[in-house]
Parts: sequence; C-alpha cells; structure tokens
Amino acid sequence: MEKSNKKYILLKDLEIYQLARELSKIGWEIYQKLNWKIKKINGDQFIEATDSIGANIAEGYNRFHFLDKIKFYYNARSSLSEACYHWLEILHERDKININLYLQYKKIAEKLMIKLNNYISSIYQSYNENKNKE
Repeated sequence: MEKSNKKYILLKDLEIYQLARELSKIGWEIYQKLNWKIKKINGDQFIEATDSIGANIAEGYNRFHFLDKIKFYYNARSSLSEACYHWLEILHERDKININLYLQYKKIAEKLMIKLNNYISSIYQSYNENKNKE
C-alpha cells in the first residue's frame, strides 16, 4: 500500500474558518454592547449573519462534491456581505458601535472576503482539473 503525501487540513486550521470565527468574536462583542431595542431591530440580524459565515464554511468543508462545497462557500460569502456591508454599516451610521470594533471587524472581513474568493477559485480549479482527467 502506497502512502499518500497529501496533507489533510482540519477545519479548525483552515484560515478562512479561523477568520470567520474571529469575526464572530468581534461581532459578539459589538452585539453585547447594544441595548435591547437595537438588538431587536438590527443586532439580531447582524450577529446571525456574522455567525452564519463560519457555519457555512464548516458545512461546506466536509461536503464531498466540489460544487456542493462551493454552494456553501457562496452562502458564507453572502452572509459576510450582509453582515459587513449592510448591518455593520447601519450600526455604524447610527452611531451604535465603538469605532475600534467597527474598524477591527472591517479589516478582518475584507481579508476574509479576499481569501474566501481565492478559496472558491481554487476549488473550481481543482474541479476543472479533475474533470479534465476523466
């Protein structure tokens, strides 16, 4: 039996997942500081979208088929967009969040968006390479 030299990366070691979890931590810090009314109006949707990023990455991670994986990574990217470019901005415009937390969140979100897009592209590339081998 031949040994495989392929390295298996655990979900917890996947950089896009680590970044998503970091966003969840910052998102929770933002959420906890909101009063109950703002939580009800905007905060609940903000934290749900934020937590959904990592959840979709985790769900797609163990899917077998390339296109099935990508579907969940697209969902993660959509949740990232919703949380960062809509709900976070609304909270910021309404002066409901600390500027330092806002900037931290934005910085990680922008890095995650680039890395998530690159990850999706790499999966498509692997899919096409495997398809051409058949």
